[in-house]
Amino acid sequence: MNQSDLCGFLYLYSMKKAILIGATGLIGSELLKQLLADSNYSEVKVLARRSTNLEHPKLKEVLLNFDDLEHYKSELVGDVLFSTMGTTLKKAGSQDAQYKIDYTYQYNTAKLAANNGVKKLVLLSSYGANASSKMFYSKIKGELDKAVQKLNFESITIIRPSMLVGDRKEFRLAEKILTPIMYAFSWVPGIKKFRPIRDIVVGKAMINSVKKESKIQILELENIFRVAGL
Repeated sequence: MNQSDLCGFLYLYSMKKAILIGATGLIGSELLKQLLADSNYSEVKVLARRSTNLEHPKLKEVLLNFDDLEHYKSELVGDVLFSTMGTTLKKAGSQDAQYKIDYTYQYNTAKLAANNGVKKLVLLSSYGANASSKMFYSKIKGELDKAVQKLNFESITIIRPSMLVGDRKEFRLAEKILTPIMYAFSWVPGIKKFRPIRDIVVGKAMINSVKKESKIQILELENIFRVAGL
């Protein structure tokens, strides 16, 4: 093997393989674009219920029903699992259905990935996530944050953004009303920590967080901007 071949081998060996669930959502779709454009990743494997409708030489799609995830556990092999799955109560139709998507599917995926030797987990959570919260959404996010920290990953990053901004496929009236208001008053000290954050910023922070060798890091809003480099 000559020096050129050796350099090429070492380069390919150093490149990572990413696994992504939640790729059709606001943050997941943006994160997918960034991962495909990132030269540090040689493969991006998406596990999803429906296709992303993207074509890229680095993209591998595995379409599945997450209720049958155990049958696809051999697909959960790589270096980093990015988990961005989530829904709303209105879209899910019931608390049980929302719990299954926001907690069960993500936890089961993370557990299988950890058991398969995936080293790192980057989980999209939410501001106010608290397992003891009386608010259903905050409670299930907090429960998941707490549960994944017990899994056998070398590194776990939990991202807790505030109001997310981007080009959603579905219309959300509350976001259309509240987003400009939150931007207008984001300079107020008590409101600043709730200011909106764009999908591109969250995506950058999720990718950059992998570079930090930390057993567990929980990134709240200000640190998300910092890690994103903005």
